[in-house]
Parts: sequence; C-alpha cells; structure tokens
Amino acid sequence: MQLYKDQTLRIHNSLTGKKDIFKPINEGHVGMYVCGPTVYSNVHLGNCRTFMSFDMIFRYFKHLGYKVRYVRNITDAGHLENDADEGEDKIAKKAKLEQIEPMEVVQRYTVDFHNTLQLFNLLPPSIEPTATGHIIEQIEIIKEILEKGLAYEANGSVYFDVLKFNKDHDYGKLSGRKLEDMITNTRELTAQDEKRNPQDFALWKKAEPQHIMRWPSPWGDGFPGWHLECTAMSTKYLGETFDIHGGGMDLKFPHHECEIAQAEASTGKSPVNYWMHANMLTLNGRKMSKSTDNNIYPAEIFSGDNNILSKPYTPAVVRFFMMQAHYTSILDLSDEALQASEKGYNRLMDALDSIDTLKTGDTSDFDVAAWKQKCYDAMNDDFNTPILIAQLFEAVKHINLIKEDKEAISAEDKEVLASSLKAFVYDVLGIENQSMTKDDSNTLNGVMELLIDIRNEARANKDFATSDKIRDQLIELGIQIKDGKDGTTFSVN
Repeated sequence: MQLYKDQTLRIHNSLTGKKDIFKPINEGHVGMYVCGPTVYSNVHLGNCRTFMSFDMIFRYFKHLGYKVRYVRNITDAGHLENDADEGEDKIAKKAKLEQIEPMEVVQRYTVDFHNTLQLFNLLPPSIEPTATGHIIEQIEIIKEILEKGLAYEANGSVYFDVLKFNKDHDYGKLSGRKLEDMITNTRELTAQDEKRNPQDFALWKKAEPQHIMRWPSPWGDGFPGWHLECTAMSTKYLGETFDIHGGGMDLKFPHHECEIAQAEASTGKSPVNYWMHANMLTLNGRKMSKSTDNNIYPAEIFSGDNNILSKPYTPAVVRFFMMQAHYTSILDLSDEALQASEKGYNRLMDALDSIDTLKTGDTSDFDVAAWKQKCYDAMNDDFNTPILIAQLFEAVKHINLIKEDKEAISAEDKEVLASSLKAFVYDVLGIENQSMTKDDSNTLNGVMELLIDIRNEARANKDFATSDKIRDQLIELGIQIKDGKDGTTFSVN
C-alpha cells in the first residue's frame, strides 16, 4: 500500500535548520545513507542508539510504502586515532597490539556489530559497503578534485584546499561554522606541515614504511582519508544527489562538512537534500567514557554482569527505552529509567497479547480512526516516537477498559485497532514481544504458588518479618501480591 500519498512527512533538516516537508527525488523511492561503525572495538551503546534511530526511520518509510535503498557503510580503513589527519589508523593500531592481521580485527568486530544489532532487532541495510572495497572509486574522486584545482599533492599525500573551495562555495554551511572563525581559532602551521592551510583535510595519505594498511595510487602507496569513503560509497549506490544522509551528531563537523565539500568539488552538485543527525546517549547524567568507568556495553546490560545496573534487561526493553526519546534529543540511561521502561513494556505487551480476545459489540466508545491518525501525525512530525508511544498507551488504556467491560468496541474497530497497534509496535518501532513463553509462565506460576504458601504459613505463625520480606522482595522484582477474600493472587508489573 502506498500510504505515503495520504501522509505529509516533515523531517528536521540539519542543512536548513528547520522541519522540511519530505519530497523524494524519485516518487515512491527513498535513498538513505547512514555512516556506519569503525570496526576496531565492540560496538558502543551510544552507536547502537544512532543505528536504532535510523532503523526506525527506515522501517517507517517502508511502512508508508516507499521502496527504500538504505546504505550503511563499514569503515575498515582510513580512520585515524584523532579523527583528523594525524596518528595511527585505529584498526592498524589494534592489530599491532594484538599481533594479528588488520582484517582479523575488522572481521571480529564486524561480526560483533551485526550480532548486537540483530539482538536489538535492527533490519539489515540494503547495501553494506566497506571502505577497503572502494579504494578505486576513492582514487577516481581524488583525480576529479585535483583536475578542478581544489586539491593539491604534497609529498605523496593529497589534501583538499578548503580556502580555495570556499571562494565559490560555503564550507561550514551544515555545521553553521564560518571559515573566518575557524582560521582565527587554529594554530599556525609548522615547517613540517604539508598542508597549505590548517583547515585543509586529507584525501589521500602517504603510508610511512611502518604503516601496514596501504594501497598503490598515482601518488604512491598510501590510504584514503576517512571523509572520502562516504562520498565514494554514497554517490556510487545512491547517485550524485540523494534524499537522506544520516549519522550521529558528533559527525556533523568535520566529517559531514567535508563530505559535502568533496561531493560539490567533484560533481558540482549538492549531494544530499536532507541531512539528519541523531543525538548522544549519556549514562547516569554523565558522558559515557571508558576512562572514567562510566561506560556499559550492550552485552553487559543483557547479562546483568556490570556494576551500574541492579538487574539484567532484555534487548526489547532497551529498545523500547530508546524509542521513548526523540532521536534528536540527548537520552540518559539509568537503572531507574530502564526499570520504568520495563514496566511500560510489560503493560504494552500484555495489551498486545490480549487484544485479539476482546469481546466486541455493536458500537465503540473509543474513536479508533482518530487515534490511528494521531499515531501517523506523531511519526509524520519528524519521527516523533515519544508522542507515538503516548498514543500507544492511550490505546492500552482503552483495551484494559474493554477487558473490564467498562467500554465497548465494535468488531470492525477491534480489527483496525489490533492491526494498527501491531504495525506501530512491531513494524515501525521494531519492538519484539519477548514476553514469557507458556513454559516460562508455568514455571513462574509454580514458583509463586510455593512462595505464597510459605508466606501464608509464616503469617499463620505470626512470623511477619518473613512474610513482609517475601512481599517486599517480590515487589523489587516487579511482582505484586494481593491478599483478598478469595486468597492471594499476584501480577507482574
């Protein structure tokens, strides 16, 4: 179904600084490129949030009926330690430390990346190209920029001439930086520097004898600059101008700014119509950092093997937590936030598990059609998942009222409600229903019967300390027990 014809989607465009109505270059088709990981270590949780945000965006385009080509690269060469033009290649450095081949490092952490994203239920991209697989394309782009006089060779390296480019273009338009201010705030070049200007950036770097990742080129053995790979791969698979380019907020400058400059210099065209940037993830109110031990990996959350959280959390709960914040806002991870998300997730899954069994009547007390459009309105407003989730819980409230015979719903509305709720939760937000299986439920019921018997025996013996301890510890685990005239029952929050 081509739902996009009935929906007006607005996207916050980093290039214009406002929400622009989305109009694809080719009707019914979306071309989207997202900067992928540099595979030299296990994928960080903050990176997972970025990729999860664009997975949700990918999913919504598909839900609307667009044919999407989603390209997300793997950086396996050229990314130096300080994200600039100095230091060692991150992958080569790791290879030296472990005394293995660089491609062994790449393989190990690419597998980890894929496995982790699979746990979070991310869809694979349409194409996942690598930097090392596109060296020829990168060399060709450098030749084009050199021919146009916007780059220069120096001692076997090639640098982009930012000052010369800026005479007829606007370097800094994405990040809002002015070149004059950048010049004022940079150090003077030393006699050893190869660059004509401190703002210039490498398109190709000469490989010193000790550099183990190297390729032949017209300028000698070397390796491509980090910024160049994305220009080569995005334009190869999506065209000289494409719809959407995404990535983390930290890539806006200099990485994405340099991408724009390279593309405009080589093709004479603006490469991207909509630039999108996802914001960062903090931990307990502070920036994530391994050096300060304020850091946690996805596997540590799932296993509970960490000193930060009180218990393990499933990938579905963590994804639900991530979706509760807008992709452009900073999100703080904490034990309290994950506990609250787990309770909300369980409420949502309980409603989904019970929706098909709702009794129907001749009329509806819930305006399902209006609710459904509010869900679309939320997503059409720059993929506003927090507002969408608020609408989902509005549906949960009505489902529970219908279950309690306090509201009615018609068969037709029930069908629309069920299909829409499942579509937004499973297909758009990508949240899996990881609620208990039948075997798990039987086990829990058996354990709870035993605990309730022990608690009742303690109460009969006036051992209220033991009775209260069982009750309080179950509450901490998210299990509420209720004493009534018909006996003791329990519910999982």
